Amino acid sequence: MLLADLVAAHAAVRATRSRKAKVAALADVVRHAGDEGDEVVSVVAHYLGGSLRQRRTGLGWRGLASLPEPAPEPSLDALEVDAAFETLSLVAGAGSKAVRERQVTDLFGRATADEQAYLRGLVTGELRQGALDALVLDAVAAAAGVAPDAVRRAAMFAGATAPVAVAALRDGEAGLAAFRLEVGRPVRPMLASSAPAIDDAFAGLDGEVAVDTKLDGIRIQVHKDGDEVRVWTRSLDDITDRLPEVVELVRGLPSRRLVLDGEAIALDEAGRARPFQETGARTASSADLETLRATVPLTSYFFDLLLVDDEDLVDAPARERLVRLAEVVPAAALVPRVLTADVAEAQRLFTKVVADGHEGVVVKALDAPYAAGRRGAAWVKVKPRHTLDLVVLAIEWGSGRRQGWLSNIHLGAGDPGNGGYVMLGKTFKGMTDEMLAWQTERFLGLETSRSQHVVHVKPEQVVEIAFDGLQRSTRYPGGLALRFARVLRYRDDKTADEADTIETVRLLGGQVYDA
Repeated sequence: MLLADLVAAHAAVRATRSRKAKVAALADVVRHAGDEGDEVVSVVAHYLGGSLRQRRTGLGWRGLASLPEPAPEPSLDALEVDAAFETLSLVAGAGSKAVRERQVTDLFGRATADEQAYLRGLVTGELRQGALDALVLDAVAAAAGVAPDAVRRAAMFAGATAPVAVAALRDGEAGLAAFRLEVGRPVRPMLASSAPAIDDAFAGLDGEVAVDTKLDGIRIQVHKDGDEVRVWTRSLDDITDRLPEVVELVRGLPSRRLVLDGEAIALDEAGRARPFQETGARTASSADLETLRATVPLTSYFFDLLLVDDEDLVDAPARERLVRLAEVVPAAALVPRVLTADVAEAQRLFTKVVADGHEGVVVKALDAPYAAGRRGAAWVKVKPRHTLDLVVLAIEWGSGRRQGWLSNIHLGAGDPGNGGYVMLGKTFKGMTDEMLAWQTERFLGLETSRSQHVVHVKPEQVVEIAFDGLQRSTRYPGGLALRFARVLRYRDDKTADEADTIETVRLLGGQVYDA
């Protein structure tokens, strides 16, 4: 299959807002890939989802800053491209930079302009075409003529789309049914939708619910088989060697086999969440682990149980899973929760949780199975929303579906003492197409200079930003950065002089730091 076929599908998906049309465009490519064999299907499934099969290639934006002249006509085959990236992933040692540059030149020199842009997006993870994994799974179902729910369930157990696509096209629903929960193979985690308040979270649920503390830690999935314990992140990266405290705790549990869902978090002596970066640093590297463990110990909390011994609980209602979880895991290692039908009681827990420095709560239906990999209505998270009025200092050109629009805005707080602004972060979240079009025209009119893909502007436009918390930052001169910032609206009723200052942000930090 030609790479050009994937590029054409990418363009078709970008050109429509219709989910049906997106799925149809992707399904056509998947169907044709099935005619060419399992290996082609695997590559196509990855590429349509916006990723390479290789976890690391040694390439980034810098390595792709200067590319050869594009080819006039498409000729690259998808398997050929995959093989080239596989070769790149193996380059190491002395002289590797020059070798990698030659290989990039060879590959990209054979690609057309559109193919170069597509490959760059795959390498950098910036292929924002709307072809999220859920779309690709629906396309696989359409191409194979099987039920979408059967594909999603198989993907839950497989932890990846590619093997499911291969099985669906080759063996239909019988092939999909072969995917089951297996100890030692991580499953996609169940995800929560969002609500702005406790009342809204309760609105879609009936009767008694579980209200779980939403900890500001690292999501972990832990599998135990005898003395063998393995730990994965939400993105299914194996971090077993970085979390010995988790391994030791689970290894000591009486059950022979377990699959647990939970969080690992660094707490201070008072039991409050330490800054998220400290938890992140513990899970990011196993270097000097003993020192890290002594200075930043991790505490494990579990909130769900998918398997105990030979009992598969994935399809059991949450109420049953929680009862079994409490039988398996000591109370000190359970996520604090209440079971209630009372909104006021849930609100009290929410208030306490936020005051204790955690993120909020997750309201969970007690009759729901564990629907891994899906962001459905059975789990609803509620977090406090904080807002600031900040000034746009610069803006980056978008890529993928946002190509041709100014997208990622640089956010600054006023710094009256120094007569300028202090940057607090960037965001492209919360922007509609109308907003993208408006801000492209607006900021080109305020442009003062450019550097690569960044347009620097006069600090005049105020934007209202919602965010979940603040964290320490060595990257920004103010020492703080916004967490999960998103645009609410542009404030044409405010001048830049009326924007929030860095002192206001620092004072606010005492209340919402890593909230």
